[in-house]
Amino acid sequence: MPHTAVPPSSPWLIRISEIFGDALPELLGQFAASSSTQLGHEYYLIRPTDPLALRQTAAAMFIRWQIPVQHSWPCNPRAMLGFVEKAAQALARKFAASQPQMLLVGVLDPSSADTYYRKLASNLRGRALQLFPVPTLAPTEVEAQDPDAATLFCLLGNEGLFCGVQTPRLANGFYPGGTRFISQNAPATISRAGAKVAEALHYLRLHRQPPPPPDHWLELGASPGGMTSELLARGYRVTAVDRAPLHPRLAAAPGLTYVCGDASTFRPPDGTRYAAILSDMNGPAGDSLAAVLRLAKNLLPGGLVIFTLKTAGVSSSEEVQRLCAEVTAWAAGGGLRLLAQTHLTYNRHEFTLFFEAFA
Repeated sequence: MPHTAVPPSSPWLIRISEIFGDALPELLGQFAASSSTQLGHEYYLIRPTDPLALRQTAAAMFIRWQIPVQHSWPCNPRAMLGFVEKAAQALARKFAASQPQMLLVGVLDPSSADTYYRKLASNLRGRALQLFPVPTLAPTEVEAQDPDAATLFCLLGNEGLFCGVQTPRLANGFYPGGTRFISQNAPATISRAGAKVAEALHYLRLHRQPPPPPDHWLELGASPGGMTSELLARGYRVTAVDRAPLHPRLAAAPGLTYVCGDASTFRPPDGTRYAAILSDMNGPAGDSLAAVLRLAKNLLPGGLVIFTLKTAGVSSSEEVQRLCAEVTAWAAGGGLRLLAQTHLTYNRHEFTLFFEAFA
């Protein structure tokens, strides 16, 4: 499939969660960025001396999403007569020959209550697809994309339109801006953790397929049960371990085994094998990982671990990077290979790490 070439001097659009805003100068220094301009809510237009640094330095863990900017139109779309038609024509001229697997348009400020740019993004995508149809995927199949095939991503807002061709895996998300947003406001929601694991499972598809239901998960630090509820709703069997009780709504839930006890001393029944381990335990990262590694011998070959790396008490981005490197090395020594690491919408000062058991 043809790709649009990325000149070495191209600017890059990166997303860094606002929770790490204070560390931005330090991070940009590690990316060797010669300049940066904030766009929208959490996006920055930067010119890295070496674009590979955005993926290969330890600081890359702070980048939620990224694309090379191969077409930009700095303007105020609200004030631009015929913006959609002019922008769509420009996209067709620039990118039709690259044959992207999908064309996706998002907004630079997804947290805004103003729906203007969401509607504009939808209109622009619709008109652009009329000019150069993308034949391989329907509009609803965003997560059916090939993670290693090129997608045309576009973002727009008050600052204008910014576009680039990138594979979802290298962009770090199937969607413009990253992962799929999962609302935590539904009446049945027990805690935000349910949305966090749902988002993690969507993100995982960039690297491998999640275990198929009704596979068995071991969840450590399960209380009050937000993640447990989400896994059960997807048809999984779950053994949930915590000293604190689960939400009463989960009492007698089909597929659930609740163990009231400490994850550090939990012993699975003889012969029990799990498809995946989920750890969102509070406390020092080393203690949480020790519990995971002790139980990883009960994983099936190629079993999955989703591990929340808590960084409470860590004061700088460089300390976070060192902690992540230490945890990754320790996990490798215990038979777990790092698949990916990212900062999800519902992560605070924490990161989600994905491991796979050595086959």
